[in-house]
Amino acid sequence: MKKKQQQHPGGGADPWPHGAPLGGAPPGLGSWKRRVSSLPFLRFSLRDYGFCMATLLVFCLGSLFYQLGGGPPRFLLDLRQYLGNSTYLDDHGPPPSKVLPFPSQVVYNRVGKCGSRTVVLLLRILSEKHGFNLVTSDIHNKTRLTKNEQMELIKNISTAEQPYLFTRHVHFLNFSRFGGDQPVYINIIRDPVNRFLSNYFFRRFGDWRGEQNHMIRTPSMRQEERYLDINECILENYPECSNPRLFYIIPYFCGQHPRCREPGEWALERAKLNVNENFLLVGILEELEDVLLLLERFLPHYFKGVLSIYKDPEHRKLGNMTVTVKKTVPSPEAVQILYQRMRYEYEFYHYVKEQFHLLKRKFGLKSRVSRPALRPQFFIPTPLETEEPMDDEEQDDEKWLEDIYKR
Repeated sequence: MKKKQQQHPGGGADPWPHGAPLGGAPPGLGSWKRRVSSLPFLRFSLRDYGFCMATLLVFCLGSLFYQLGGGPPRFLLDLRQYLGNSTYLDDHGPPPSKVLPFPSQVVYNRVGKCGSRTVVLLLRILSEKHGFNLVTSDIHNKTRLTKNEQMELIKNISTAEQPYLFTRHVHFLNFSRFGGDQPVYINIIRDPVNRFLSNYFFRRFGDWRGEQNHMIRTPSMRQEERYLDINECILENYPECSNPRLFYIIPYFCGQHPRCREPGEWALERAKLNVNENFLLVGILEELEDVLLLLERFLPHYFKGVLSIYKDPEHRKLGNMTVTVKKTVPSPEAVQILYQRMRYEYEFYHYVKEQFHLLKRKFGLKSRVSRPALRPQFFIPTPLETEEPMDDEEQDDEKWLEDIYKR
């Protein structure tokens, strides 16, 4: 019996009942193409389906291990924290009473002798210009707080009118521990030895705003202590020039735990963790202009226009008045001893500096490459000496602030 030929969709017998022949397409290829294009969907074999599912499983497992291994780049997490987390109610619920498309709570727990006076002066101008609430404190020398003091300060900060930027010399505060909303943190640090030398001589001799200011800040300092040679202080291991007094920068990022004040790996690693999880930006004083530029990028509602204000000649003139006077350089032997005593501070400083330069590269900013110095970097005074006072800022700066703001 003659077999019945298979019919194809176009009518007539299928020219290739067992599939298209290999080695080229004979006449009739057009009808084959029309048949394939007319299929509503492609059919897969069970083997193809299993392969797709296995690929999906490998992808999901890889994504899980990626998250457990550290998750997405720190930069993306910071931007998510900056932009905030969107929820279903954000798009479908009732509109909030006040929409703040930027972090409405910012804390600058400024490190002493790291240029924070300059930044605070800029913030005074910017708060008037942009309308955010600049919250300061009359307490300047109490960085370590008891549990009750932490609760009280966090309560006072959290109830401030938003948007606010709070600034004070205080070690890192964990708001979430006391049921508060964790704010966005920012800060600036500098080379540890340079910071120590700036503080050592500033306590004794003040700055160019008035050499008598130091008499007000340290009235109980004896003359022999005031004129103590820096080399003797270091080589003879005076308390001011040894640990734990030299362990200064890390506690600002480690927090209020007692172990944060003990030089060691525990405090160092906790400080790094807090930098990654709670600080939007930690800048380097030696590159202050780039710090201000990134702050303007990240927090435009607070820092828009800050770089142009900072570069104003009048601001530069005032900044030069905060340079510490009678500052001398220790001997190489003394500096090496300081470097050894501050090894944890330097490890943290270089970690922050590396993260800062990585952030700059992501935004297309190039770090200035200087020629290698004949001596270690900490022998050379930093190009920008903006010092932080120990007490209240002088009221005679207000006139300058008003004049520069009116321009």
